[in-house]
Amino acid sequence: MPSATERCFEGNLLLACLSPKDRGLLLPDMERLEYQRGETLFAAGREVDFITFPLDQTVVTLLISMIDGRSAETATIGREGAVGGVVSNGGLPASTHALIQIAGPILRMESVRLQEAKRRSESLRNLFTRYSDCLLAQVLQSVACNALHPIEERCLRWLLTLQDRLDSNVLPITQEALAAMLGVQRTYLTRILRMLQQQGLIEVGRGRITVLNRTAIETVACECHACVKRHYETVLGAVYSPSGRLVAIEPPE
Repeated sequence: MPSATERCFEGNLLLACLSPKDRGLLLPDMERLEYQRGETLFAAGREVDFITFPLDQTVVTLLISMIDGRSAETATIGREGAVGGVVSNGGLPASTHALIQIAGPILRMESVRLQEAKRRSESLRNLFTRYSDCLLAQVLQSVACNALHPIEERCLRWLLTLQDRLDSNVLPITQEALAAMLGVQRTYLTRILRMLQQQGLIEVGRGRITVLNRTAIETVACECHACVKRHYETVLGAVYSPSGRLVAIEPPE
């Protein structure tokens, strides 16, 4: 009978796709924890000693913070991935701030333990290399999006990215948090959200934003979300439902 920790593997698509042999390499070193919204996994400049796997609806945001206090999102990671020194040997300083955006459970293990497991398994090395490539693609696309696209399109891209990971039309995100992700003032974002609501794309509530018409949003949003999605499909074997949400990972042989 599977242990409670092993059953948690099903809550993370990256872990769920592992073979029994590879699961056995990681399972003994896994620890399950609960995090609240706003908690920090690691801060920029600090050593990253753990690999974190968000479970179920837990979402982590990687942020770059400026001296004047402003910040902007560079990547959003949920049940499809991992956060931390996925490629490195661990113990290296982080370049970003990893913040819990949506509270929930996670699995974590020491970075050095993951590297030991990867040395013993070619399939693990291949999977995490592919995932790291996809995460980098998301970061680079975000940089280009923030530089080239208007706030309306950037906002819709972020909402689509979050919905992919939650598999729900109701996104538990506050306007204040979304403004911080996009690097804009809340009052400015409020006007943008009101306009998108008038267009019938979303509905804004207290502490949540509801996606009303994903198909229309995908048409109106910039190409960045679709570009990252195609990369995840090609490189990582990401599987999306007919509605467009990320439901599984099937790594190429």
